[in-house]
Amino acid sequence: MILYNVGEITALPAAAAVMAVEHGLGYESQVIKTEEGGRLCFVVFLFCLWQDESRRFMILLLGMIGSPSRRLIMKKTPLYENHLNLNAKMIDFGGWLLPVEYTKIMEEHRQVRSTAGLFDVSHMGEIIIRGRDAGSFLQELLTNDISKAANHKVIYSPICYDNGGVVDDLLIYKFSDDHYLLVTNASNTDKDFDWIKEHLKGDVDVEAVNASHLWGQLAIQGPLAEPILQECTDFPLRDIRFFTFAPEVMVSGVKAIISRTGYTGEDGFEIYVPAEKVSMVWESLLEKGTTKGLVPVGLGARDTLRFEAALPLYGHELSPGITPLEAGLDHFVKLNKDSFIGKEALMRQHTQGLQRKLAGFEMVGRGIPRNGYDIMDDANRIGFVTSGSHSPTLGKNIGMAMLDIGYCQPGTEFDVIIRNKPVRARTVELPFYRKKYKK
Repeated sequence: MILYNVGEITALPAAAAVMAVEHGLGYESQVIKTEEGGRLCFVVFLFCLWQDESRRFMILLLGMIGSPSRRLIMKKTPLYENHLNLNAKMIDFGGWLLPVEYTKIMEEHRQVRSTAGLFDVSHMGEIIIRGRDAGSFLQELLTNDISKAANHKVIYSPICYDNGGVVDDLLIYKFSDDHYLLVTNASNTDKDFDWIKEHLKGDVDVEAVNASHLWGQLAIQGPLAEPILQECTDFPLRDIRFFTFAPEVMVSGVKAIISRTGYTGEDGFEIYVPAEKVSMVWESLLEKGTTKGLVPVGLGARDTLRFEAALPLYGHELSPGITPLEAGLDHFVKLNKDSFIGKEALMRQHTQGLQRKLAGFEMVGRGIPRNGYDIMDDANRIGFVTSGSHSPTLGKNIGMAMLDIGYCQPGTEFDVIIRNKPVRARTVELPFYRKKYKK
């Protein structure tokens, strides 16, 4: 047992927690609040047990936890206490203290695929764009084309630097020609907001507001998501089509925005409610849905679910060093638009041909690929793993990788370097899991 009393929260990083779970390693973390000199102190207990000498990497994990660079004042969503009441294991995710699992990652994953899961995604950012020139401003910012989007449509789009690298990938909710809501990745919200303000130049009628602190966000995903949510609202959810939203829906007595969107490869909804009301909606959904198989789901299963469906994760499949074309997001890059930030670089890349591209692969040999692992063909480095895991649905160890273009053809074999040893793998078509969206 390791005890920290550092006047701040120290938490196990998300990737480390998932590794521990997959390797059968146990850990427990609790946050105990005490008053010291009128200030709130946090004490974190961490218990790790390794079963044999081969699992010495746990020492490395403990080092990461104790490192001063990992000691952060953590952000908490409005559902923090709800998670503690459910005995969730809490971890550091991009500076937020969030649940990685409530029971077991694999169990939660399978529950979403078979019935339904409820996710706290209140750490995501919400930026409001208003004004007469809001649409034309966003057209210049986004790689996708929103000019013909109908009201109450949700649009997915990267935003890029001048060199084509990705600032972030967003969901854009169109309320009207002069009113949009941008949903950002949590760790990128401040950066995205600064990027938006930086490009608000000239005499434009556009107001940008970072309203993230005002919102709580839930996601209910899985084959039974619709009938479960329907018990909490009189609004006919069947009328909300894929990637559209209803702007004013009463859910458990709370006014909400509901979209038919998600990050799991299953049908489902994302629900936006005032931050002070999100706990009420969370509890109501669990109360109504438990008998139908609804379970709370943590970040661990959220990652394996999105990964099986080959949905990109910023910092993995997308980054300042990876363009949306390399990530296989051609459909969301409209090179026929008059202009947008990064267009020249992306047009040049398209014209000259890609030198590398995202591809899926499955392990032939034993081992689980992880983000950043090198991929080799004999002595030549031909790429790197962007995401990798054991797939609960397929029962295989699989990964996504940025590969030299000549190695992307399905059936091509190469080596993934796992713990300094080459392990055989072969490329396969993406996605690993066929998405089950209700169109």
